[in-house]
Amino acid sequence: MNRIPALATNLFPVWVLACGALALAHPAWFTWFSGGFITWGLAVIMLGMGITLTVDDFTRVLKTPRAVGIGFAAHYAIMPFLGWSIAHLLKLETPFAVGLILVSCCPSGTASNVVNYIARSNVALSVLITMCSTMGAIVMTPLLTKWLAGQYVPVDALGLFLSTLQIVLAPVVIGVALNRFAPRFVKFVLPVSPLVSVLAITLICASIIGADADKFEQSGGVLVLAVFLLHTGGFFLGYFSSRLLRCDELTSRTISIEVGMQNSGLGAALAKAHFTSMPLAALPCAISATFHSVIGSLLAGLWRLRPVKPAKDPA
Repeated sequence: MNRIPALATNLFPVWVLACGALALAHPAWFTWFSGGFITWGLAVIMLGMGITLTVDDFTRVLKTPRAVGIGFAAHYAIMPFLGWSIAHLLKLETPFAVGLILVSCCPSGTASNVVNYIARSNVALSVLITMCSTMGAIVMTPLLTKWLAGQYVPVDALGLFLSTLQIVLAPVVIGVALNRFAPRFVKFVLPVSPLVSVLAITLICASIIGADADKFEQSGGVLVLAVFLLHTGGFFLGYFSSRLLRCDELTSRTISIEVGMQNSGLGAALAKAHFTSMPLAALPCAISATFHSVIGSLLAGLWRLRPVKPAKDPA
């Protein structure tokens, strides 16, 4: 019974890509999912992450501090730098530049755990890095966005902080509490929880693309290039930076995926809530979800065909 939801979840790049294309052709099919629906959809995604976590998961960070620390630092050093650099290099319009920088300052996407599973990387490490970057986003996302996007438009760092606190921390804490005090309920919903999260992020991205379909057709080329460079650079630099720091192959693959994949839904929700004067700021976030899903899945498929060989016993 659980195979069908699992298969549907693993096909998430197909759903995001297909619904994004449909949103361009028939915007009304998806634009109803807007406003409060986006916030609630993201809350469902974060709650789905929370119910997979236990208090022990947080203490496990202390057992592998180096790998988790490298993944966390690489994510928040590489992606924001790339977002800011690409926005300047391509001379993006202000809304697109702000949106690209905002999504580059977001934490790792929860879909990175699925992609690491497909790639046969270190899934446990992936979950820990995603968890740490998500909790760190409460502070890092507002500060980095204020610093890098402040030259384009005034950024309410306190407002971003409070929104991130509500959207990220509250659902995760509730999820951890449910895992602790209602294990039977969690066991019942866990098989379909990842699929629900995939559907939520698909609807969020498709609704934003549909709402700005006309503008996308006019400026889509440079925007697609910008997002492509952002995520391709993230995967590439995430891998080689960890190799330079002498991480093993499996750890480097895991960190690469964690760096290259963003929580685009969070970026979209924050853009809608705090950049109301420039609604197009959410568009790079929606396109980001499509690109990191597709590129990440292709990379996972490649690495799955080239599994890491276990180290030989020196004896």
